[in-house]
Amino acid sequence: MPAASIKKSRILTGIQPSGDMQLGNYLGAVKHWVMNQDVQTNFIPVVDLHSITVKQDPRELYRQTVSLVAMLIACGIDPDKSTLFIQSHVSAHAVLAWVLNCTTPVGWLERMIQYKEKAQNQERVSTGLLTYPVLMAADILIYDADEVPVGEDQKQHVELTRDIAERFNNIYGETFVLPEAVVPKVGARVMGLDNPLIKMSKSYAHVRGHAISMLDDSKEIERSIKRSVTDSYNEIRFSNEKERAGVNNLLGIYQVITGKTVDEVENDFNDARGYGDLKSRVSDVVISEIEPIKKRYHELINNSDELGRLIQKGDAAAKQYADPKLDIVLEKVGLHRNDNTGG
Repeated sequence: MPAASIKKSRILTGIQPSGDMQLGNYLGAVKHWVMNQDVQTNFIPVVDLHSITVKQDPRELYRQTVSLVAMLIACGIDPDKSTLFIQSHVSAHAVLAWVLNCTTPVGWLERMIQYKEKAQNQERVSTGLLTYPVLMAADILIYDADEVPVGEDQKQHVELTRDIAERFNNIYGETFVLPEAVVPKVGARVMGLDNPLIKMSKSYAHVRGHAISMLDDSKEIERSIKRSVTDSYNEIRFSNEKERAGVNNLLGIYQVITGKTVDEVENDFNDARGYGDLKSRVSDVVISEIEPIKKRYHELINNSDELGRLIQKGDAAAKQYADPKLDIVLEKVGLHRNDNTGG
């Protein structure tokens, strides 16, 4: 008898279209999605609905959304292996979010840390900002995702998703899978080149020397890494010491790109003549990694027919999963959109 097939884990990994992708996004998340495409089932929505919780320029939002799809494909996301799609193109997300809003206590949302922080910085807070985590829950639950790779700052949202799913299951019967938050151990936090104590972030993209964009040219990458903060020890090894965070960050970038162990990385620099050599070699591996990605990205951006076809393919694949799940949910709450009785 043939061996029983092993069920692949279902992974939901949403990403917002907000600015050009940075090296930190790629090494911290996207590269891992690419590497795991054959062993897990990936759902990757470009979450443009989440973006409009704050004011956006409509044309720029559209450009960034399409650009992000192109970049993800260029990075190696294979539309034949992963379901890559635009969130707003799959209406089931918004409908499920409304249903979940109707069973989620307001108090659960008001205690969310990110809501509190963002609300303090805005004179007027939109309802969308408050209910943002419910839409995120809908993104996850509509695909029965087993795992959600997140940074430490997003774990609370996945915990809330579990609470929302459990509450719905208790009221209407077993419906949703309870997802697990998974924080990647390697490459999960690429730090700023200018300040290795803060995460490389789009929030600091305007700061010169903070980050590397996936669209930077080779000279700019070399300059950014050459200016990166190190220390006065002139010792190239991994360390948990706070004052050595800069060197640790550069070695971490090198490790994630090369796929080597800690010992192998340190051995690679046994013959190095100081931090100049470290920065030069890190620059080389970063440039070698990014160049083919940039080439493929520009091919897609300049071929709207191919890119449009791939977007439509991903949207259709997502709907094949999302629409039947939404039908189940709607029926449980008494909303039968496939009711043909005419009554």
